[in-house]
Amino acid sequence: MPESESLSNLLSENRLFKPSDSFAKNANVKFDSYQEAKKDRLAFWEKQANRLTWDKKWNQVLDWQLPFAKWFVGGKLNASVNCLDRHVAAGIGNRVAFFFEGEPGDSKTITYSQLLIEVKKCANALESIGIGAEDRVAIYMPLIPEAVIAMLACARIGAMHSVVFGGFSAEALSSRIQDADAKLVITSDGGYRRGSAFALKPAVDKALENPNNVKHVLVVKRTGQEVEWKNSRDLWWHELVEKQSDEHEAKSFDSEHGLFILYTSGTTAKPKGIFHTTGGYLTQAAYTHHAVFDLKPEKDVYWCTADIGWITGHSYVVYGPLINGATQVIYEGTPDTPTKARVFQLIEKYKVTILYTAPTLIRTWMKWGDEFPNSCDLSSLRLLGSVGEPINPEAWMWYREVIGKNNCPIVDTWWQTETGSIMISPLPGVTETKPGSAMKPLPGISAEVVDDKGNPVGNGKGGYLTLTEPWPSMTRGVWGEPQRFIDTYWSRFKNMYFAGDGAKLDEDGAFWVLGRVDDVMNVSGHRISTTEVESALVSHEAVAEAAVVGANDAMTGQAIVAFVILRGGIDSATGAELEKSLKDHVANEIGAIAKPKKIMVVAELPKTRSGKIMRRLLRDVAENRQVGDATTLADPNVMKLISEGLNSGKSED
Repeated sequence: MPESESLSNLLSENRLFKPSDSFAKNANVKFDSYQEAKKDRLAFWEKQANRLTWDKKWNQVLDWQLPFAKWFVGGKLNASVNCLDRHVAAGIGNRVAFFFEGEPGDSKTITYSQLLIEVKKCANALESIGIGAEDRVAIYMPLIPEAVIAMLACARIGAMHSVVFGGFSAEALSSRIQDADAKLVITSDGGYRRGSAFALKPAVDKALENPNNVKHVLVVKRTGQEVEWKNSRDLWWHELVEKQSDEHEAKSFDSEHGLFILYTSGTTAKPKGIFHTTGGYLTQAAYTHHAVFDLKPEKDVYWCTADIGWITGHSYVVYGPLINGATQVIYEGTPDTPTKARVFQLIEKYKVTILYTAPTLIRTWMKWGDEFPNSCDLSSLRLLGSVGEPINPEAWMWYREVIGKNNCPIVDTWWQTETGSIMISPLPGVTETKPGSAMKPLPGISAEVVDDKGNPVGNGKGGYLTLTEPWPSMTRGVWGEPQRFIDTYWSRFKNMYFAGDGAKLDEDGAFWVLGRVDDVMNVSGHRISTTEVESALVSHEAVAEAAVVGANDAMTGQAIVAFVILRGGIDSATGAELEKSLKDHVANEIGAIAKPKKIMVVAELPKTRSGKIMRRLLRDVAENRQVGDATTLADPNVMKLISEGLNSGKSED
């Protein structure tokens, strides 16, 4: 970061980064796309649908019976054909689809032709055990090529896949299998994480002790560890799939045929089965991947670090990139094994040009120190992306300067499992960007920030983030619970989809997403975003990462309690002096009302295996309650250490 500029100036809402002339000149999407979409939104999306190969063209672009949408009605296509067959038919079968890197260091290069053969064999295998177009298949795997093959094979035969993140417990897996009424589970003996093998098959066995209609479990041998075996049910992938023919004729399915179900994490309630259909979802996933990442498939090597257990992995590892003929990196392991430079080493090895990752990981890199990215050649990078949560301005700047060397546009993207694809993001080459802002809705997307009554708040004000027009990749509902879909997403504001997030518009009309509204604290009648306080804390030179919660307080309704991780080399023994500095910094950045009542220095924050901070557990600690269920945490012991530290602290004003 340039020493000549103060941090407050650097991170102000008025700080703009303009696209370079060369990037703008060669960008996939130009400014006139906004005008085109505004003039005729449906015609714009119809044009994007033509990116796909359709076996039968639609006769109606949109059938909108609020809140239920049907897009490209009457059209027929196959998702797997759009990802694979058409590229091979076009003569680019020798293009690399995936560079796979296992955590132990094993690697594999898979071309589009090779991937198509494996998907065809898997499709034949699924049909041979009775899986058809009306079935659901649960996939519970590490990030290995067979996971992608399984997804595409399901799509090829019209079976809906339900991918469950490999870090979830047997109980979580069981509830998802039951809700989707899955007929088949595809898993592996295990995978590799932090230098050792972990098991997956035992969790499947335990999950299937509960009532279910699963007929078979198809198991990939990844680690070679011993597994229990039920001969009447269990099948080895290498024995069933490898013997199949590599010829398979894909069937056409209706545009509204179900493609997949993906369950929300369910940390506070029964998981919601968000389900997506084929034509509209594929259209928007393909368009946004092309536009937001400025993909040049003949030249780029693209890496989205998300697991396929999340929507980001569905839309921006599997469907969007493969439809666009991208060459990708997929990595099985963790970013700190065997070294904290692992991600940067892979960028150098594969000459990655586009990197899409989460603020959690970016802040982790910041905490580890610049020496790790600086030890590798990152000059191949030309575009950086952020996904999963609002990114604080300092992390944005660090990402730009240390990873991108000030040469890469950053696309800070806002979207959800329910939206299916990116909704708000800069367009590289078009949009001037501000550190920490997602900027504006993409062409064809209508978003508003509204007040409690659903009225637009206008520039310079905050409120609730809503979507006001249907979009192609929108969820078609909550699986088996249409009323829950209506109640959850369409009841808060009339004729608007309420995303559950708060946002503000700055004076220029740029969108600043503030996080979940249930993470908005009410201190003495003032609404304060946890994200806003966290961003202020992390902008302090001593802080690497922060999490903030509102704890019940007799005087103010809620009091702000902050948990912070210090940067390397900062001594927490400075105690009261450091705490005062942090509180004053927050007061200076936001206002005295936002000054935390307590600040706790911790070694780690409680995060799920997907990297989401579990603030409800921190709230339990802050209010001296028994800590709730911590089984979904990557390290359940973190909560014990935090509780002990807080109880011994004396950090109150």
